[in-house]
Amino acid sequence: MGKKRLTDRTLKALKPTGSRYDVMDADVPGFGVRVSEKGQRTFILIARYPGSSNPTRRALGEYPAISLEKAREKARDWRAVLRKGLDPKAQEEGFRRGELRKHETTFAAVADDFLERHVRGQRKARDTEREIRKELIGPWGNRPIASILREDVVTLVEAIARRPAPYLAHIVFGHIRSLFNWAINRGAYGLETSPCDRLKPSALIGPKQPRQRILTDDELRALWAASETIGYPFGPLYRLLLLTGARKSEVSGARWPEFALDKKVWLVPPERFKSNATHLLPLSDQAIATLNDLPRFTKGDHLFSSTFGEKPVAGFSKAKTRLDALMAARLSAPWVIHDIRRTVRTKLASLRVPDMVAEMVIGHGRKGLQRVYDQHTYESEMREALERWSNHLQSIVEPPPDNIVKLRADQA
Repeated sequence: MGKKRLTDRTLKALKPTGSRYDVMDADVPGFGVRVSEKGQRTFILIARYPGSSNPTRRALGEYPAISLEKAREKARDWRAVLRKGLDPKAQEEGFRRGELRKHETTFAAVADDFLERHVRGQRKARDTEREIRKELIGPWGNRPIASILREDVVTLVEAIARRPAPYLAHIVFGHIRSLFNWAINRGAYGLETSPCDRLKPSALIGPKQPRQRILTDDELRALWAASETIGYPFGPLYRLLLLTGARKSEVSGARWPEFALDKKVWLVPPERFKSNATHLLPLSDQAIATLNDLPRFTKGDHLFSSTFGEKPVAGFSKAKTRLDALMAARLSAPWVIHDIRRTVRTKLASLRVPDMVAEMVIGHGRKGLQRVYDQHTYESEMREALERWSNHLQSIVEPPPDNIVKLRADQA
């Protein structure tokens, strides 16, 4: 049974082999295509259906009578229905008869559909799901989605802003607006209008202020020490964030095939990089040392995992709480993980790294004519910048002993 991201080109290239075989899709779990002895291609979804104790295969339609895009969407729909303990075929017949059941139009049910059909696969899917489940499904989950009114949105968003968490309030308002607009466009939940209509987040919450927090040297020292205390997987994960300036999703989802340790290079794939392109990131000696200390698993190839490499690590909130507790004595103000990237970028500037190189290090691509005409990779320049930063970070987190500092002062 093969597994790859199915495309029309892949489907057309599948040939009969004299026996049936399946090719599974890498995008949607359980979704694939079965090729018959004569070459007939039928989309399938392998799942545990109601009434069956084991995973079974069901047909979704024949290719090309049903397109790959529609079959993949149908598979996502079925998975969303199965998570509610319902049979997707019976569900489809109910929709065809216009029989919308009450529990299928609760906010929680619609939000689950939104996460599965729209959010899944996005770069920030995990963050979006966490925010929607905590901030929206928590208070609204059991309510019919059509009962949520403008005043409900105002009350919830203002409460978040007063925590105070105005930045998060803007993010949550964006999730509400996107979810309701998506649900209206689907036409399957009895919605005609959005409670976000005519609501302006700037008037409700205030202007969205960009974060400017950077970690002080004392806080960097505390963070490094705390990362050593909490151990694997989050300890080395935070150290790699500090050493590379990469995004949380890029580091937490990293897999061993992305690294060429002999060449000291990391190729972040498009699906986890913001610009939807492969990002080449040189690795400092200290980053290589951090990677070499990581365990290697046989079940999967994720660097940071609590499932022996099968899935990327989860549970950032608990780990961050532990870090904050360990750093409490030295913290000047609350901080978030993304502040590490801003700190690295600021430190690169202080080390007189050219702006273009510093921007490329943290994955901000070139724009306009520069992107078209300047095809230089800047690998050596980025490598020099990251080595300079690594050495500077080392001097912060592991300052020389007092007697050496005194000797240097005497020699000055």
